[in-house]
Amino acid sequence: MKLDGLLRILPDDLIPADRDLVRRAFAAAERAHEGQTRASGEPYVTHCVAVAAILAELNAPLPVIVAGLLHDTVEDTPLTLDDLRSQFGAEVAALVDGVTKLTQLPRVSAHDGRAKRSRPSKSELAKETLRKTFLAMGDDVRVVVIKLADRVHNMRTLAHLPAEKRERIAHETLEIFAPLANRLGLWQMKWELEDRSFRYVDPEKFKEIADRVATRRVDREQELEAIGRRLTKVLEEAGLKAEASGRPKHLYSIYRKMQRKGVPFEGVYDVRGVRVIVGTESECYQALGIIHAHWKPVPGTFDDYIATPKDNFYQSLHTAVIYDDGRTLEVQLRTPEMHENAELGIAAHWRYKEGRKRDEAFEQRVTWLRRLMEWRQDVEDAGDFVDAMKSDVFEDRAYVFTPKGDIIDLPASSTPIDFAYHVHTDIGHRCRGAKVNGKLVSLDYQLQTGDSVEILTAKRGGPSRDWLNPTLEMVRSERARTKIRQWFKRQNREQNIAHGRTLLDKELRRLGLESVSFEQVARDLGFTVLDDLLAAVGCGDLHLGKVLSGIVERDIETLGLPETAAPAGVRTARDGVTILGLSGVLTAMARCC
Repeated sequence: MKLDGLLRILPDDLIPADRDLVRRAFAAAERAHEGQTRASGEPYVTHCVAVAAILAELNAPLPVIVAGLLHDTVEDTPLTLDDLRSQFGAEVAALVDGVTKLTQLPRVSAHDGRAKRSRPSKSELAKETLRKTFLAMGDDVRVVVIKLADRVHNMRTLAHLPAEKRERIAHETLEIFAPLANRLGLWQMKWELEDRSFRYVDPEKFKEIADRVATRRVDREQELEAIGRRLTKVLEEAGLKAEASGRPKHLYSIYRKMQRKGVPFEGVYDVRGVRVIVGTESECYQALGIIHAHWKPVPGTFDDYIATPKDNFYQSLHTAVIYDDGRTLEVQLRTPEMHENAELGIAAHWRYKEGRKRDEAFEQRVTWLRRLMEWRQDVEDAGDFVDAMKSDVFEDRAYVFTPKGDIIDLPASSTPIDFAYHVHTDIGHRCRGAKVNGKLVSLDYQLQTGDSVEILTAKRGGPSRDWLNPTLEMVRSERARTKIRQWFKRQNREQNIAHGRTLLDKELRRLGLESVSFEQVARDLGFTVLDDLLAAVGCGDLHLGKVLSGIVERDIETLGLPETAAPAGVRTARDGVTILGLSGVLTAMARCC
């Protein structure tokens, strides 16, 4: 895209001085990136314009659009923050600085005694990049949106990169950036990031679904248009003005539903969906009653996301009915304001950051991000940080209540221990029991949305090491795990070393690897001193699984593993009876048989 294309997207009521600011920003970016090209061979400034255009389509305020044009200048060119501050103002400079910091944070090791690796793996580098991204995002959510716009355009031009790099970036986008867009309510970004990632993550399945969708698209669109007209007429005859339109089905969404429900393509694609927009919230419920009066509702399909919005503050009424042709029709009902929020998400609240007034909806949308960043510095290992983002931010949520009625937002399947640490670190440390809905429950009880939780505490004491045992599933959130590991890390180092030695010795014996040298394991994992490795394992700072993975990756011949004897031949009984269960077991028929 060129500058003229960007200027056409800008609001018509933008004053001439603001349009001149955009032109000046483009000229500055063009000069700064002169001689630089993208992998496609295009001038680098085309990427800057594309990012700014994506932000403009989200109705971003002028400083964000200008920052989009200049987002790579400080990192990749001689232009400085002082230059930007003097030419474009402090706000633009601060936004560009936020994006620039993503690549300037130092690499942090979780273990003081750990030797620096000269050649970290590509996976480690990718996770460290993601960790830097989220650390830098915490101060200003607008930096998040600029980063997402940057990622959207990079995905649009991904075909020009080597295959291995394409796949890595696509996986990264699918696992982190698309869910992040979802949590911010940026639906169009989410769909595009998912579908473009899907193309490279599973090319064969992508092509199969894309071809089948293309074959049936025209017929489907005509069918949904007819259904929309019918719904609109029914509602207008009842005195409600409404707009009905078909809902598009996205390729990755189709694929996920096929996987989740175990159904073929037709089982997902043949389910029609229509969106109905009415004037007010009360009219949403009126329209629901009218639709249910005309068509039989499908039991168990009604969801009221107006009274109880989703965790990304999405609001609509959902239902499904048996339509005239005997097939299921899914219907969403919402107001224009709900539709704007659903389509633009956090971008529907740009006015808050323009400094005019406080916007409660904006505050609610970013509360989860700010809360996450309260303990972000505690998770220093890049892999742990990315795992924490996946488990504590992007997975499904459970909403539970304190005894005073306050709502606590937790990852799905959280336990009372997770709840306790969310309320206060000290309550988590002293947690000894819990009551859910007035009844005593075990500490591994999985909390459900709507539960009322009361924590029973001791006057003093600390957490149990068993809480960190993944097989017991007593702690589900990374936030709680981090606090527990920190507690043990502060305890007696000798205890941690002894506990780490016990854990490692037990696992090696279980795997038949008694001959493996602890000192060799420590060296392979980059530790200069064995006790540092054992202490890290003992306090839970280093996952035992990572240690064992490092052992398995070594040359198997150096481990002295005994060869497994081939199983003896199996004799088949003449009477043809098959005994299900373990093989190689002597069996005899009971006389009663």
